[in-house]
Amino acid sequence: MRIRKRILLLNQWFEPEPSFKGLLFAKSLISKGYDVEVLTGFPNYPKGKIYPGYKLCLLKKEILDGVKVTRVFLYPSHDESSIRRSLNYLSFFVSSLIYGLFLLKRVDIIYAYHPPLTTGLSASLISIFRKIPMVYDIQDLWPESLNSTGMINSKILLSIIGILCKFVYYVSNQIIVLSPGLKKNLIEKKVDAKKLNLIYNWADEKKLLNTKSPSSKLLNNDKSFKILFAGNIGKAQNLSTILKAAKILLSIKSSIQFIIIGEGIEKNKLIKFKEKNNLNNVSFLPGVPMEEVGSTLFSADCLILHLRDNPLFQITIPSKLQAYMAIGKPILIGVKGDAANLLKKSQSGIEFIPDDPNSLVSAAIKISEMPQTKLDVFSRNAKYFYYKELSSDIGINKFVYIFERAISNYKSGNM
Repeated sequence: MRIRKRILLLNQWFEPEPSFKGLLFAKSLISKGYDVEVLTGFPNYPKGKIYPGYKLCLLKKEILDGVKVTRVFLYPSHDESSIRRSLNYLSFFVSSLIYGLFLLKRVDIIYAYHPPLTTGLSASLISIFRKIPMVYDIQDLWPESLNSTGMINSKILLSIIGILCKFVYYVSNQIIVLSPGLKKNLIEKKVDAKKLNLIYNWADEKKLLNTKSPSSKLLNNDKSFKILFAGNIGKAQNLSTILKAAKILLSIKSSIQFIIIGEGIEKNKLIKFKEKNNLNNVSFLPGVPMEEVGSTLFSADCLILHLRDNPLFQITIPSKLQAYMAIGKPILIGVKGDAANLLKKSQSGIEFIPDDPNSLVSAAIKISEMPQTKLDVFSRNAKYFYYKELSSDIGINKFVYIFERAISNYKSGNM
């Protein structure tokens, strides 16, 4: 009888929070024969408030849809205060480290999700002292992203974070990256290329394709062309570009409507801009449960993705791009580099220059005036490319191969 290997998934965010490597990932690993435990915090993202049904305490164990979940104490926060957000990260680091060192039952491998870096630090120390191989999944490049978003400006602190990143890279037995550019960047930083593995992000196809009841909020009877953004509303997304484009479109009496769904630290500022400029062609809606995301996306005519113009974002691929492709809708993308290259390969939409409202206006008008047959081609291309290149089955099989290789190499001493 084959003994099930035990894996610890260390991720500060997990369901019911929006979580990319969350419940789908854990359940898929269970189906592949792993005994999975998730080590996470109490749900508070993105508003920084503990979710209903949960009460903050030192430790809580639960079974979530068949997955063993251990929640440890953290300071709940997700606002513009760098001090409070640092406390959020550091408190989870301390709690997860204590649990991992003293309370965690023996596992065969640790998987750690980044960001934040503190999750990787906790996993690294557990890996060292408990002698367990570790796989590190890098979704965001620190300290560069902290600097580019303005969260940390101190050169000394950024330098310290950079040193800690190198420590985690060194301890990690295998490293996962989400884009070719990120892999190239880490090689340039002298990270061992043999450790680096490219696995594109995927979407939760089962939940996304729950489109039987499209959102009535979006499917009104007007004839406007609806362009929808869904996700985090933060500094990196710089959605002021969308509102500035909407202001231009309003002045030329365009029928294009922008719909922004989600939460984030920039949302209130954007709402004030909308109200000040009387932008009746922009709607803000609260974030929706994952079960409703698919129907919400499907109810739009076109989906938009934007990141501010920064070299760092040229080597990242926001996971919403995969969700957009999986749902099968035309896409407007204002991101340079690897994300734009995926759009080109899939032939599923139109690019515009990031941070350039005029470029967005031109792209939005162009796509809104296309015949439905052309929009349908974009939709089919997006879906075909996603299931051929980016699906969860493809990605998870790659993860299983890497986990098995890391365990085998560690046991043989070939780390």
